[in-house]
Order: sequence, then structure tokens, then C-alpha cells
Amino acid sequence: MSRRATATEPRRVQGHPVYEVKAELFRILGHPVRVRILELLRDGERTVGDLQHELALDSSGTSQHLGVLRRNGVLESRRESTNVYYRVRDPRTFQLLEVAREIIGSNLAESRDLLAELDRR
Repeated sequence: MSRRATATEPRRVQGHPVYEVKAELFRILGHPVRVRILELLRDGERTVGDLQHELALDSSGTSQHLGVLRRNGVLESRRESTNVYYRVRDPRTFQLLEVAREIIGSNLAESRDLLAELDRR
């Protein structure tokens, strides 16, 4: 039977593999260029050149971000002739981005309402 942590016995969070893996995913997704890459891939795979053009980055910068996402299992790639195509490995990634958008939208709406209330006073 599990027992609850007391004030003198804090819960172990740091060093717990589940929390570390989740935190690493959010760290990987925590860069604006990587979020933009995922948004660009929402409608399907795209070539490195196409992504580079859309991101307005040089090839080194684009490759760096794509590599981080690929090495951590967020993206998959395939080669066709001289082109490398990228796609999102798990479509639930888009659900995660959508939930984030909804949370941000909700927070902004609350702030807007608060500002409106302040203006009325």
C-alpha cells in the first residue's frame, strides 16, 4: 500500500523517469521554430527545402531543429531521390498543440475580460 509524503518527507519528483521523460518532451517542443515546424507538417509531410523556405532559416538552422525533433521521436523522415521528407510520427502531437492553443486563448480571453472590467471602473 502506498503512503503519502509528509512535510518532512517530500515526494521525489526529480529523478523520477516518468516526469523526466515528460519534461524532456516539453523542452523539445519549447522552441518556437520547432512548434512552427510541427504546424507546417499538420497537413502532411514536407521536404527540408520547403520547411527551410517557410521558416526563413539557413540550412544549418533548419537541420538542427529537424534533427532534434527526429532524434527524440517526434518526427520521421524518408529520402526520395535528392529530397528528404519529414512528417510527424504521432498525430496526437497535433492534439497537444491544439490544447495548448485553447489554453492560451482562454487565458487571453480572461485577461481581455479583466482589462474591460478595469476600463469600466
